[in-house]
Parts: sequence; structure tokens; C-alpha cells
Amino acid sequence: MKRTATAIWKGNLREGTGTLDTQSGALDAHPYSFKARFEDENGKSGTNPEELLGAAHAGCFTMQLSHLLAEAGHPADELKTMATVSVEPKDGGGFEITRSALSLEAKVPGIERDVFEAIASKAKTGCPVSVALGGIDITLDMTLHG
Repeated sequence: MKRTATAIWKGNLREGTGTLDTQSGALDAHPYSFKARFEDENGKSGTNPEELLGAAHAGCFTMQLSHLLAEAGHPADELKTMATVSVEPKDGGGFEITRSALSLEAKVPGIERDVFEAIASKAKTGCPVSVALGGIDITLDMTLHG
């Protein structure tokens, strides 16, 4: 299985602009820019690689957790995950992605908290995107509703 995405960039880093396309069509000439990546915290000027990485991580983790919960006999009513990806200046110049902080709100009827936490921890370390992000800090904050 292979998935594709295409980036087109025109101009220099600060004044240039680009577009992103995905195989699924979810992104179709979707804009991205230096401003969208490093200056516009409200996210209204376009997307950026860190936001897309966060979407991939949140989606992968949530699907993995759903599977593991159902497999353990505790299917979830709802799982909502937000991934906050941090990019920081690095020594010597440039930037680096340092962390993906997962924040989970879960509605799982009848599950014991310690069982839920063990399953969520397994999903955090085992989802393919977490594995791919092995070089950064990955955290998980959980809220469980029965």
C-alpha cells in the first residue's frame, strides 16, 4: 500500500507560496506558505507540514486505539484526539519538530480506568505514525468518560 501527496513551491522561502495535493483529493491545490507555517497561529492563511503531521498522528492513533479497545471487548462510543505538534528553533539555525502531544477524550462504557490507560498507551506506541515519529517526544493526556 502506498499513498501519495504532491507539493509545489514557487519563489523563495519567505515570500514564496505553495500548494499541496493528496491522492484522495482531500487537499486539492491547498495553499501553504512561510506565513502559514511560522507566523499565522490562527491557521487561516493555509496549512503547514506540522498541522498535516498532527492530523496524521491523531488519525492513526485514534484508529489504532479503536481497534485495540474493540479487540479487548470494550468498543468505544467516541474517541476524539487532538495532536499538537511543536516546532522549535534548533541550535545552529533552522527548525526541528520536537514533540507531538496527543490529547484524548474518550467515551468507553464499562471499562476500568487502568485497563483503558494500558490500551491507550499501547496504541500510542504502536500506531504506525508514532513509530515513524520515534525521534521526537510523544505524550498522551487522557480523559475517560464511561
